[in-house]
Amino acid sequence: MRESLLTIPINEVFEPREGCPICAMRNTVEQHICEYIMGAAMMEPDVRIETNRLGFCTTHYGMLLKQNNRLSLALMLNTHLAERREKMFKGKGGMARFTKKSVPEEKTCFVCSKVNWGVDHMLGTLYNMWSDAGFRRLYSEQEYICLEHYELLMLGAFKHLKKDDLKTFVEATDKLVEEYMKSLNDDVQQFCDSFDYRNARNLHNEDMEHVRSSIERAIGFITSRKPEAK
Repeated sequence: MRESLLTIPINEVFEPREGCPICAMRNTVEQHICEYIMGAAMMEPDVRIETNRLGFCTTHYGMLLKQNNRLSLALMLNTHLAERREKMFKGKGGMARFTKKSVPEEKTCFVCSKVNWGVDHMLGTLYNMWSDAGFRRLYSEQEYICLEHYELLMLGAFKHLKKDDLKTFVEATDKLVEEYMKSLNDDVQQFCDSFDYRNARNLHNEDMEHVRSSIERAIGFITSRKPEAK
């Protein structure tokens, strides 16, 4: 398939053949959005209205803190808190606002909404690329697809792909997930077994790094987020 402005970003996250390519896709979009809103966009009225309304989730508050621009974050927090305070306490008090039938307010995040939009559009390009034999081969050479993005890919495939392409896509994706899951499951089992006195010290052998890292890798595979290092 001839490369274009749409296909280049897809190939860039698949070519390393390391980890989950959809995680890499999400991380790339996420980083761009975080840098964008902590820069000049922070002073754009349309952006501030949306960040005041939606706020951020815990994950993205952490990423914004790592941007090393505490003043920009403080300015957004200041107006977000003011808007929420007015919404919550202006007029009727808590007893009037809540009843037995009340449901928890939906959690929202400005970054999540933008990242989801960006990833959805990139996945649309990915499905269009499935007709190309070269991309199908590149896809099948990936290390794995994480469980979080396995579901996302499958749901999208049923909407975008025709019957024959859908069949080959599902088969390729299932193979990536199942083979890695089995290998990971074996590594976690080995980690557990290493605490048996009969296997004492085995965990510290040089060739056991894949077992020592199995807990972190399992969490990343299940959640799509690598746990923070100790």
